[in-house]
Amino acid sequence: MAAPRRHRRLGELLIQGGIISSDQLSIALIEQRRSGDQLGRLLIRMGFVTEAIMREALGEVLGQESIDLSTVVPDAEALELLPRTLARRFNVIPISFEPAERLLTVAMPDTFNLITFDRLRAEIGGDVEIESLLAGETEINDAIDKFYGYELSINGILHEIETGEIDYESLQTETEAYSHPLVRLVNAVLSDAVRRSASDIHFEPEEGYLRVRYRIDGVLRQIRSLHSNYWSAIAVRLKVMSGMNIAETRAPQDGRFSLSIAGHQVDFRVSALRTTHGENIVLRVLDRQKGIVPIELLGLPEDTLSVVKLMMARPEGIVLVTGPTGSGKTTTLYSILNELNAEGRNIMTLEDPVEYPMTMIRQTSVNEVVKLDFANGIRALMRQDPDIILIGEIRDEATAEMAFRAAMTGHQVYTTLHTGSALGAIPRLVDIGVLPDVLSGNIIGVLAQRLVRKLCPECKQSYDPDDLERLVLGIGEYEVDQAIYRAQGCQACDNQGYRGRLALMEVLRMDADLDELIARRATVGEITEVALKKDFRPISEDGVRRVRDGITSLDEVSRVIDLTSRVSAG
Repeated sequence: MAAPRRHRRLGELLIQGGIISSDQLSIALIEQRRSGDQLGRLLIRMGFVTEAIMREALGEVLGQESIDLSTVVPDAEALELLPRTLARRFNVIPISFEPAERLLTVAMPDTFNLITFDRLRAEIGGDVEIESLLAGETEINDAIDKFYGYELSINGILHEIETGEIDYESLQTETEAYSHPLVRLVNAVLSDAVRRSASDIHFEPEEGYLRVRYRIDGVLRQIRSLHSNYWSAIAVRLKVMSGMNIAETRAPQDGRFSLSIAGHQVDFRVSALRTTHGENIVLRVLDRQKGIVPIELLGLPEDTLSVVKLMMARPEGIVLVTGPTGSGKTTTLYSILNELNAEGRNIMTLEDPVEYPMTMIRQTSVNEVVKLDFANGIRALMRQDPDIILIGEIRDEATAEMAFRAAMTGHQVYTTLHTGSALGAIPRLVDIGVLPDVLSGNIIGVLAQRLVRKLCPECKQSYDPDDLERLVLGIGEYEVDQAIYRAQGCQACDNQGYRGRLALMEVLRMDADLDELIARRATVGEITEVALKKDFRPISEDGVRRVRDGITSLDEVSRVIDLTSRVSAG
């Protein structure tokens, strides 16, 4: 009877704090009776609370101190005392070890699990006292990967395939059932890619071997080369997982599947295409945990963030996000929707396809089979009483017409458009078939963005820019102390010199003067001249600012943005 009483107290605390509603608690309790799972875990899985909030609430209910593992670096002695295999098996992470007192402090999701305590003492030694702190399951999994290293025994699995000798380390835990080594090989590669924050995984057959590449921070990187003998079995495994026809090897195929990796769900979109040396298979990694970023964490400068929030405050109209494929448009839009997501608003999306599920937001994928394209989909969405509509992309005149009709009838609309710049969105929409009179007064603003890699803070190297670099960066001849940085490479960044990415952005916020120029069909040059007088800053200036701040390198910004105009202007 003790456990249910504790769950009621937890539910009451979350309701009193306004974190969940009584209806949400009732739903979770019904699901708990059906599945027998822990209430806290169910509330997190159903999207009613975050793991951080649940950790704090459980700590208060249980009278147990909790810990935020993202701010902790465990002692080397503690990690040595508790090997990785034991940490993974018992789902705990050691935090610190006091040799004098023989006291080991660990973080665990259930501090009342006496069985785990007993087994830990038996494995470590009876003379060591164990003290526990409360932490979330996903946080613990991430910490194990981060501090023990997450490399799986791919070499061991390959050795097993070649010799038949079982590599027990590749099984990860003693409780895991034995599975075919090729199954484990595919899972190992997928897990490795997710934990390296890859956005895409490429399996590329060549004449005598299989090349495996990951796209990390927007750049493809070769990870392994496998013998071509492995490829047919790996391809079949990937096809089975993604629901493709394994007998079909000539026609292009698409599929998708989900895996639980490091304690959270990751989706994979799969594409197979016949090439000269066999089927090429590419997987897009959709990690729900990393796909939705709070808008404050997008890395935008304060002035840019303020303008974006002013645009979000407009009750009706259309916001366009532009940029090439892979420039982070979807991430920006999801961050905006996440900021606007509230009980008092009905937010609906039409995407191709839905990439990241979001709580309380009604998401729909276009479906050509049932004739649900963007234009028909927007028409259907408008009958659902929406306040905010997200349209995946404006591709044609019919979609553009429906998007602007939604904006003109009192809705806030967000969408993407393929153009090179914010100002280029206006002629692009006119070219699609939208009349300037319709554009005028209905566009809230345009965001154009690119993604650049951030320099690794551990190894970035300062240097004095030459005359041409000074000209591009706008560094005067008397600014003798202005140093900039370039990539070098170290163990922390896998010898790449870069770690992580940030968005460079230009924001065109529309007003009455710009609307008038559009209505009278002014040229892009005229619109640009007026916009610059209203503090519009081109994306190249944002890139230069980040270089001068030491966040990225000039080479990296030049890779994605044309800076030659700054030379001619100089």
